[in-house]
Amino acid sequence: MMSLNRSCFLGKPGIAGSSSPFSQSQKRRSASLKVVAVVPKVRTSDRNGSVVMENPLQEVKAESEVVELKSTVHGGVQDVYGEDTATEDQLVTPWSVSVASGYTLIRSPHHNKGLAFTEKERDAHYLRGLLPPVVISQELQVKKMINSIRQYQVPLQKYIAMMDLQGRNEKLFYKLLIEHVEELLPVVYTPTVGEACQKYGSIFTQPQGLFISLKEKGKILEVLRNWPEKNIQVIVVTDGERILGLGDLGCHGMGIPVGKLALYTALGGVRPSACLPVTIDVGTNNEKLLNDEFYIGLRQKRATGQEYAELLQEFMTAVKQNYGEKVLVQFEDFANHNAFELLAKYASTHLVFNDDIQGTASVVLAGLLAALKLVKGSLSEHRFLFLGAGEAGTGIAELIALEVSKQTNTPVEEARKNIWLVDSKGLIVSSRLDSLQHFKKPWAHEHEPVRELVNAVKSIKPTVLIGTSGVGRTFTKEVVEAMASLNERPIILALSNPTSQSECTAEEAYTWTEGRAMYCSGSPFPPVEYNGKVYYPGQSNNAYIFPGFGLGLIMSGTIRVHDDMLLAASEALASMVTQEDFDKGLIYPPFTNIRKISAHIAAKVAAKSYELGLATRLPEPRDLERYAESCMYSPSYRSFR
Repeated sequence: MMSLNRSCFLGKPGIAGSSSPFSQSQKRRSASLKVVAVVPKVRTSDRNGSVVMENPLQEVKAESEVVELKSTVHGGVQDVYGEDTATEDQLVTPWSVSVASGYTLIRSPHHNKGLAFTEKERDAHYLRGLLPPVVISQELQVKKMINSIRQYQVPLQKYIAMMDLQGRNEKLFYKLLIEHVEELLPVVYTPTVGEACQKYGSIFTQPQGLFISLKEKGKILEVLRNWPEKNIQVIVVTDGERILGLGDLGCHGMGIPVGKLALYTALGGVRPSACLPVTIDVGTNNEKLLNDEFYIGLRQKRATGQEYAELLQEFMTAVKQNYGEKVLVQFEDFANHNAFELLAKYASTHLVFNDDIQGTASVVLAGLLAALKLVKGSLSEHRFLFLGAGEAGTGIAELIALEVSKQTNTPVEEARKNIWLVDSKGLIVSSRLDSLQHFKKPWAHEHEPVRELVNAVKSIKPTVLIGTSGVGRTFTKEVVEAMASLNERPIILALSNPTSQSECTAEEAYTWTEGRAMYCSGSPFPPVEYNGKVYYPGQSNNAYIFPGFGLGLIMSGTIRVHDDMLLAASEALASMVTQEDFDKGLIYPPFTNIRKISAHIAAKVAAKSYELGLATRLPEPRDLERYAESCMYSPSYRSFR
């Protein structure tokens, strides 16, 4: 298809938008640049049947028709396609870089509406004969799709169907996900995404996101510019070395950034056009994948050391150069040794966030703050024991210590004393200090060595047991019964994903504590009936936090992440738990209200950013929560003129 060599078409004020790239000099002038309304002069068709313009720009002299190139969301989630500058009853034009019409239009996932194209639209956009004659509503399409997906018995088949829909009809995909979020969240993300990543080469049909391998070293900026969307606000990037609890999946880890960004849009309202999934492919040490004929990544052992560091440095530099200071880069599923180093290295120069370290910590802290309303006592009065001292475990522990320090006005070093960690070698104690990795050293307390978890429980006497080990069934009956003997309401969080890696099941936790446990898992478990009572296990899902957290950073133009923003997000989520939720034994609110929850979290995160002087979108909106809601993407169809 012929592309337009000028920016693109702009209709009447607030009716159409542009996503075509500007030169650097044009970008510098864009704030003051005025573009006049244009109309097509001559319509022709190229050999693909798509409508193009021989004379694309025709100036309209009337000053009243001159419009400025800027978004009405004023620094929020940018309205790339010009949709939200129009009211619901105004018409928009389905144009981006080139004019989409006819067969091309129904092959564009951003613009395609399937059978929801009206009779008028079918005439105007050369769709006659390309669709069956019936016209149906988006609501009926949602009903049809959910019924279709429910026919599949295998979760991976549901995942494939959802990804296929996302590639065909973006708005219908998000409408379906939002309206059936509790049912479909486990399909598009954990636990099903884990199996999807394991089999990614076999189910791969079309690329989603950018694959940056060692072959692209020295050309990463050029690769970023190959992506069609230019106004990127969130990048989720993985190197595939530690996918959930499944280990090194190499290039097949792309399912994680794709899934995370689907949740950024569905749950946090960040526009799909502003999201970019990236996989950094430096090889894999997974022999099974290296010998798999369907593997889609580099067939070599993982690059490490200087070669790895240089590739990541080039990537981070190119991201900032191409997208600016305020693009959020979320590190996802990096191995421990790289995750901590990357976060520490770039936290002072980029807007970076590690969901495994910081997002998990924030959502777990929120659950603990909510649980305290039932079990009583302050956070500083509880004792915490972790099984697992990697990214998630140490990240949660540190955020708990920061919250205790804030509540008690004591040094964080003092707050750490009630927090104990167990790794593969046993309880982390001071006698092991010399052999510990740097991120474990703050948790080495004075105590005799303890090898077994059950003995650590009996010795430390924790009120809260948290599993982040990535190893299933490690909270044995003996361990859980020990917790129950020490506490009237033991808090047991089995957080490892996917479900097969959970430290214990909901049924085991309730049965072994005689129904007294306050239980949460990382992946969802169904309700459990015990002694005639139904218990509803909570899910400590990062999806509660990161979409709203990211929205708060974007809408305030935040340039750096601060720990106080994570605390603000935790407190905001905990405040959304109602008495009705508590009565069901839940310490998190239901996902059915997730967009409202995300807006509330975004407002609190943005408020903290303004308070810390890290926000650049000025002036600060008076009602941040209402402003957050106004910035959120809507997947409802728009009428095309």
